[in-house]
Amino acid sequence: MLWIMRFSGFFSAAMVMVILSPSLHSFPPAEAIRSDSHRRLSISAHSFDNFYFRKAPVFRNANECRLSELEKSSVCDPSLVHVAITLDVEYLRGSIAAVHSILQHSKCPESVFFHFLVPDMGLESLVRSTFPELKFRVYYFDPERERNLISSSVRLALEQPLNYARNYLADLLETCVTRVIYLDSDLVVVDDISKLWSTSLGGKTIGAPEYCHANFTKYFTEHFWSDSRLSGVFAGRNPCYFNTGVMVMDLAKWRRYGYTRRIERWMEIQKTSISRIYELGSLPPFLLVFAGHVAPIEHRWNQHGLGGDNVWGSCRDLHPGPVSLLHWSGSGKPWLRLDSKRPCPLDSLWAPFDLFAHSA
Repeated sequence: MLWIMRFSGFFSAAMVMVILSPSLHSFPPAEAIRSDSHRRLSISAHSFDNFYFRKAPVFRNANECRLSELEKSSVCDPSLVHVAITLDVEYLRGSIAAVHSILQHSKCPESVFFHFLVPDMGLESLVRSTFPELKFRVYYFDPERERNLISSSVRLALEQPLNYARNYLADLLETCVTRVIYLDSDLVVVDDISKLWSTSLGGKTIGAPEYCHANFTKYFTEHFWSDSRLSGVFAGRNPCYFNTGVMVMDLAKWRRYGYTRRIERWMEIQKTSISRIYELGSLPPFLLVFAGHVAPIEHRWNQHGLGGDNVWGSCRDLHPGPVSLLHWSGSGKPWLRLDSKRPCPLDSLWAPFDLFAHSA
């Protein structure tokens, strides 16, 4: 209750500024996608020794939470909520804050199981030391799997292979995991994650907040729209923009209908086409496959764009309506702006979840 009052204070202060100025276990790593040589990246586990995070407090389930025998529960426990997040050095601070926020707002935090997609297995010990009682598994994602499919983008950050790891969740996670919430690393959850988990997908494979007022045509090039063999993919559909940083995914359907390969096929067309068909990294292939076939989720679950655009120092306000998730999509990240002493007003809402101590 004390924390809620503090958060309300942070939120109120931020809103004023905007107005005035526009006993659990970690589990062994599962078998994951890798190159034919089964090669790990050359980054040593000691590469992460320079990152120091405070140990998170222990979060316990409320009395009404349903859970099987805690000590014997496994990734296949049907009472669990599954959340997938990527971990890498550049966004590590954001990922840790996201996990912290989820646990702090969950009525049943011991029932949340995290799946971390990593380019280096050395991150596992860091997660365990920060969240000693967290239920989680770490999955190695080989960047070489995607490197030949990735096209240059408007921002270098959008070209990183780990941005595409979400395409392979159905292959990476155990087959008993039939649903997962995928979350980006630059967000915090300020509501009970089980509410998002229980969202009905209405027979669709993915669910996400949609933004049908956005100009959908801008996500693809003139070449794409002028070629009916390409643009015809949207025939009979009512495609809307959605942000892939927050998705509920039916992995059983994904596996059944081979959506990973469908996404890869569009990436291959982008690489081999005489003219580019899109400019924005990992988002357009998702739009090509799913736009018009997305289960709509309340906008409160992705108050996105808080990172501004590609202009340094660009601050954004919240969209109208209630807030369950704050998302700093865009080039401005709250930890960088806070460290530079040039934060945006809403960055103060991210700060309470930051467990970062310092780096050498």
